[in-house]
Amino acid sequence: MTADQLQEIILCGETSTVQFKRQFTSNKQIAEELVAFSNSKGGVLLFGIDDKTAQIIGLSFEQIQQLSHVISTLANDQIRPVIYVQTEVVKIQEKHVLAVTVQEGINKPYKDLTGQIWIKQGSDKRRITENAELLGLFQQSQQYFPELQGVPDTSLKDIDTQALDRFFNRTYGRPVDAIDVPKDRLLRNLHIINANGELTLAGLLFFGREPQMFVPQFVIKAVSFYGNSIGGTQYRDSKDIDGTIPEMFEQGMSFLKSNLHSLQNGQNFNSIGILEISEIALEEILQNALVHRDYLWPAAIRLLIFEDRVEIISPGCLGGHLTVEDIKAGATYQRNPLIAEFCRKTMIFRGLGSGIIRALNEGAKMSFVDNESANQFSVVIQRQNTTQASANTTQVTTQVTTQVTDNKIPSQQLLSNLSSTLQKMIKVMDGECSRVELMKILQLNNYSHFNQNILNKALRLTLIEKTQPQSPNSPTQKYRLTEKGLQLQEYLRTNP
Repeated sequence: MTADQLQEIILCGETSTVQFKRQFTSNKQIAEELVAFSNSKGGVLLFGIDDKTAQIIGLSFEQIQQLSHVISTLANDQIRPVIYVQTEVVKIQEKHVLAVTVQEGINKPYKDLTGQIWIKQGSDKRRITENAELLGLFQQSQQYFPELQGVPDTSLKDIDTQALDRFFNRTYGRPVDAIDVPKDRLLRNLHIINANGELTLAGLLFFGREPQMFVPQFVIKAVSFYGNSIGGTQYRDSKDIDGTIPEMFEQGMSFLKSNLHSLQNGQNFNSIGILEISEIALEEILQNALVHRDYLWPAAIRLLIFEDRVEIISPGCLGGHLTVEDIKAGATYQRNPLIAEFCRKTMIFRGLGSGIIRALNEGAKMSFVDNESANQFSVVIQRQNTTQASANTTQVTTQVTTQVTDNKIPSQQLLSNLSSTLQKMIKVMDGECSRVELMKILQLNNYSHFNQNILNKALRLTLIEKTQPQSPNSPTQKYRLTEKGLQLQEYLRTNP
């Protein structure tokens, strides 16, 4: 970690992955912090930073040596399972700060010596007391799979024998009764039923007669709205989609196709047209929602169609340490491996991590939102007809605006709202700059003044934008001029 990187972290303040400590407190408190980081997304403890003011206090050589030894001992002796930490000393403003980095654990849940389990909640931490949260930690370390749990009050009589035979014919080339193994043992071996004769959740959602009689929460709620607000009270179409996963997929695709436009796109008049959003892209995203959702979270998948976009919202944020950039590059993590395997054998699902890439390659304009606090993952796909209309409108607007603002003169109201320091920042910005780099350019040392009166104001006025909007507190966050900011920069440089 460099001094500039550390300064950027300090500027962002304490978060769920950053904790300041002026000095060592107690074995118990530090162990709790290490446990919380390990059970969450990992993080860094910074010793020598005042946790009230973010002032850099620094540590002496003796303090650093003692702290390093104590933290190593805590990680080995007072946390179970054992965790591994990395320590480094960063020199900043002629002072030394000890950075203790904790990786997200792979053997969750971690606990202190008293058996308490801690997780991060914002910049603070809290103790886990709910069974569902505890199961969630076991699930993250793949020691627990909800899909394998038996569903109470179910039995072999709740299996759709035709669906089961279709699966066996497709997979093994013969119906289930033609296989020379007792049926109940065969279904147990495939985890369709458990040892008690109950259908597993995966078995019910693939081969059950009426799955939602037992798990009513696992449905798709589909709505086609007038307008672009989820708060709208008028809709074109609304449907609760239930059944097995293959049935919900087929019904979900049918809902999408019936509520989206088919465009002629150069085809002859007798053609049925081409769906405004790639059908392949929609199939991939909807399948991913059904396969990779969090089945510990009792919520429905939401399929929302607006005038300008389609949103497919799946319960459960990304698992397996994945980020949005990871899945766009083809990385995959199977939260529900049995369901994924059933899908691979019965649907067009491949399970190779290539679905998002295929969807993007289809030209669909989509964005991804991994919302950890709401525990949901959303895919937002722009509708083609609206995009085209917007492009046409933009073209007309640009023509009119160009006539009026050939010299790109900003309004007097905007100029009057800009301090000389803010104008200087806009004038000198070149490419992408970190917060520390901007402060150096402006020769400023007051972090809070820079944040409140310059950086945040430029963001509010949409003169600059973050390079990582989905990770606002990232230590590698940088800023760049928007189109509006570039026009202002050109004006300021030509009108000193």
